[in-house]
Amino acid sequence: MRSHWLQQALASDREVAPCLEGEVRADVCIVGGGYAGLWTALELKHAEPGLDVVLVEADICGGGASGRNAGYLVDLWIKFPVLEQRVGADEALRLCRASEAAVDEIAAFCRDHGIDAHLRTEGWLWSATSKAELGAWNAVVEALERHQVHVFEIWDRAKVEQETCFAAELGGAFNPGLTTVQPALLARGLRRVAIERGVRIHENSPMRSLDRARPPRVHTPRGRVTAERVVLTLNAWSLALPELRPAIVIVGADMAATPPMLDRLAELGWTKGPAVVDSKSFANFFRTTPDGHLTVGKGGGLLNFGNRIASHYHGPTKRSGVLRDMLARIHPSLASVEFAATWCGPIDRTKSGLPLFGRLPRAPDIFYGYGFSGNGIVPCRLGGRILSALVREEREEWAASALVRPPERDFPPEPMRYIGGQLVRAAIVRKDRLIERNRRPDALTRSLAALAPASFKPTS
Repeated sequence: MRSHWLQQALASDREVAPCLEGEVRADVCIVGGGYAGLWTALELKHAEPGLDVVLVEADICGGGASGRNAGYLVDLWIKFPVLEQRVGADEALRLCRASEAAVDEIAAFCRDHGIDAHLRTEGWLWSATSKAELGAWNAVVEALERHQVHVFEIWDRAKVEQETCFAAELGGAFNPGLTTVQPALLARGLRRVAIERGVRIHENSPMRSLDRARPPRVHTPRGRVTAERVVLTLNAWSLALPELRPAIVIVGADMAATPPMLDRLAELGWTKGPAVVDSKSFANFFRTTPDGHLTVGKGGGLLNFGNRIASHYHGPTKRSGVLRDMLARIHPSLASVEFAATWCGPIDRTKSGLPLFGRLPRAPDIFYGYGFSGNGIVPCRLGGRILSALVREEREEWAASALVRPPERDFPPEPMRYIGGQLVRAAIVRKDRLIERNRRPDALTRSLAALAPASFKPTS
């Protein structure tokens, strides 16, 4: 089943590139046709138009996370404290400013290439629904202000009610720079431009095996690509590579969209205004669209033994009741609204919440980019530059970025990964429920919940 976003995008663009057949040679083979793979292909062709780039995709371009996400273009300022701790203030500021500029670059790219991705710049609200969540943003705000960076406006309850129709929020931190996008339209637009620039795309061509030889080879069911360089942009499907597996854990996310209801949203005063993400460990997120849909989503879906990508990540959500309760949280009058579509997908979370880019250990001609932890649109734009620089052996700032690092062995092997993951997940659910009721979680719950891998934002 396709997400609501992808169904919309495919209504006007059902073109499917031919699957890979036979022997193919190329300068660069990219595996994965989402944002990271497509931006990398475009960056490579921009730097060297004559470079022969082949991209193979298991489904259709945008069929994975790039066509299922919430559509938030969130910069890296929210991760500034983590970056500063890891790489120092100067590099952290450089990366965050580059990510801020990338939001405008994506908008400009869409304008220049006629991609109608429904972009809206109305900001986002990092909200609190309980007293314990108030101030979840303080560490980020204070760290930024030490460097004279003022990204967030602090809103009290009255201001939140004035700017949104939310009945339960007690306050929040507002970032006016966030842009929302119809994510599948962006992915399909990138695909079109990549083809126009000479990238050879093969869809419905999953990688079955990878020869770590020199040159490396990518095998698909009906063909093989031999390339001087291979780039792996597999998102959660990076689990297939034993070298990459220990650095991520897969957590499900669930989303739903209402039918178009512009009149109802106008009555509530929320046809425009900020997208909202709360401060829970398993975040709830809400936004409207220009055509009148209201979309809601929640992180923290099911875990699987072996960290594998199971079939339940590809159909309708099994948590529609939870998502329906979220409508009532926005405003009591929305409690009876039915969903037009629900969907779900896997998120590749790293311990730090930061993505990883680099060269595969013991395979100098194979590169990777993954671990976006629920915030991939803007980091993938930067990731395209990083991976292009690495592939072309450029000795410049992107190749030396702080995000270039080896896969971190942050998660244990099975069965401890699954057993520990279930214990931590249960603790997070328990913690979020207690905080929602303004009750303090017990010490064991707090300790277990603290072991969770980071998302794109700090939690209460």
